[in-house]
Amino acid sequence: MGCGAGKVLPEASVKGYVSVVQSLVAFSRAKGGDEGLKKKTRGTWFSTGDKNPAPEPKSQGQTLRDGRKLDRVAKYKDTFDPRVTARYDIKALIGRGSFSRVVRVEHRATRQPFAIKMMEVELPEGREVCASELAVLHRVSHPNVIQLIQVFQSPQRVYVVLELATGGELLERVVSRGHFTERDATRALQMALAGVGYLHRLGITHRDLKPENLLYYHPGAESRLLVTDFGLASFGGAEKVSDDTRGTPEYMAPEVLLRKPYTCAVDMWALGVVAYIVLSGTMPFEDDSRTRLYRSIVRGKCSFHGDPWPSVSNLAKDFIQRLLQVDHATRLTADQAIHHPWVANMAPSSSMRNLHRSISRNLRQRLSRSSSRCPSSAASAASSASSASSASRKLRSRNEERETSANFRRREK
Repeated sequence: MGCGAGKVLPEASVKGYVSVVQSLVAFSRAKGGDEGLKKKTRGTWFSTGDKNPAPEPKSQGQTLRDGRKLDRVAKYKDTFDPRVTARYDIKALIGRGSFSRVVRVEHRATRQPFAIKMMEVELPEGREVCASELAVLHRVSHPNVIQLIQVFQSPQRVYVVLELATGGELLERVVSRGHFTERDATRALQMALAGVGYLHRLGITHRDLKPENLLYYHPGAESRLLVTDFGLASFGGAEKVSDDTRGTPEYMAPEVLLRKPYTCAVDMWALGVVAYIVLSGTMPFEDDSRTRLYRSIVRGKCSFHGDPWPSVSNLAKDFIQRLLQVDHATRLTADQAIHHPWVANMAPSSSMRNLHRSISRNLRQRLSRSSSRCPSSAASAASSASSASSASRKLRSRNEERETSANFRRREK
């Protein structure tokens, strides 16, 4: 998800892949294939996913239903702070999180589109996420970092006006384009590294980098990629110890899981995981058991077996391995990574093979496995990507995550 919602930890490992289903469906239908993918998901966060099908003739019942829907929309708009509605026309709800909702809006004077993230701050955890995100957004100005436009504050809620990114998440773009090569991957990673490197120079550690927090500004081929969601960000270049293992487990660096001092190098580990996924549609570290997952991450042994890895260049694999270093001191920094020959020279030794089919197939298989393990998992994960989870559920999930992490560290000792 983009730009700072609360996260439902038990479902986080599935969530990033479920958001790609809509793009997979669209591509499969365009090609006339894979009738098994019939599920749809709502657009997530700043990826509006707007569709404009031709309207069907309305029956009287439909007209009544539409009338009630308009009434609900009007009542919903009435809940906004008048200072917000005086400047912005509320268009659509495009995302939800545990402590936030995101709406697409238009500035009344300029008609320029924006996103407003409404953050609930009555609960301490909501205030913490909001404070972390605003502390970053007030400081940053970079083409590859989401830009803050304006803030409205009230005792119960903070309205954060942001750039509206309509180009979709990183993996959505990979799947929907129908053709994807190593060179395409390096273009995306160049932009991600530029944004992350800028944050690191400011002493900001993102702490939750993953494909769904990397969003394209617009659907065009030349769109810039934006780093979003700073709800878990931290400041200061010195080493620090994580207060808990918040974030998405599959992207966590070994030092975070072991509750050791960490630096901005945790972001570079996460980008290594992102690069692995973008090139293959699979995760370098994955297991149904959270304890086994943590153990494999701490060991840092990822494999390059299975399709499409035999066709991926050695330089690409070297880039990933240099990021997935268990010793954070030996990991590439953002500046070093952007100058790695695979990135800097845009995959010079790659075969230029189209990896799209393999990536899409691997994503489908992963979603199918998740669904078979729990019949409702795919549906619940899709729902979690577009609907709010209660604060009590999030707190309970976090407590369970802490307990699992503590048990793992005791065993490792």
